[in-house]
Amino acid sequence: MKNVLDVMSLQQHVESNKAQTMKPIDYRKLNKPGVVPMYIFECAAKLKMKPLTAACAAIVFHRFSREVKPSDYDEFLIAASSLYLAGKIKEDESVKIRDVINVAYCTLNRGNSPLDLNDEYWSMRDAIVQAELLITRTLGFDLNIDLAHKYLLHYMKTLQDWVGTEVWNSAPIAKAAASYLQDFHHSANILKYKPTHVAIGCLSLALQTYGIQVPLTDESDESAMWYKPLVKDFTRENQWEIIENVIEVYKHEAFLKAA
Repeated sequence: MKNVLDVMSLQQHVESNKAQTMKPIDYRKLNKPGVVPMYIFECAAKLKMKPLTAACAAIVFHRFSREVKPSDYDEFLIAASSLYLAGKIKEDESVKIRDVINVAYCTLNRGNSPLDLNDEYWSMRDAIVQAELLITRTLGFDLNIDLAHKYLLHYMKTLQDWVGTEVWNSAPIAKAAASYLQDFHHSANILKYKPTHVAIGCLSLALQTYGIQVPLTDESDESAMWYKPLVKDFTRENQWEIIENVIEVYKHEAFLKAA
């Protein structure tokens, strides 16, 4: 259904996910697609990572997984190393390797205490560092991660001026768009699209969610759509693909948490 958005369904999935947030997940036992990105974001939250650093870690993980056969590696080790590497890429000084080790370990082993400076700690530290080198080589030493967040910020400012402050403030458009963008990083499908397209898609979903109509635009004429002056190569097909992918993230997360 390309031209009708089931907003009620989306909101139900978001609320369902919020209600299940407190339920601890046994990541090792769950063993289903999409589990590792959830692990990354749970660890990122515990580490109090900046949103950009957490998103960067997810992109690093997705890019590595695209280049290899994931089952050949310990995906949770790769995830922990992606978190550590993202801290370096984004120069997030709050990301310390000892914290990454203990958060990654305790999140995977519920109920366990943080590791002392013993053989197990040093073994995990060495494994994370070696995995960092593996990831870097696998990605061809290309660690230039162009995130959609900066584009979203620019587009939101432009759109706020366009629709007017009163209309913009009548609904949490910015908060919703930022949440959709961050949550889209749970899916490897985010790699299929340009960062500019991802930003527009998430902003479009936020507008659709709250029924905000952009003035002087015509939904029936793609050339007159609000996003054309911002990103000329963005199409209606891109818009609905990205929206459907974001909605699928919430559906899949609810499925995993209910498992």
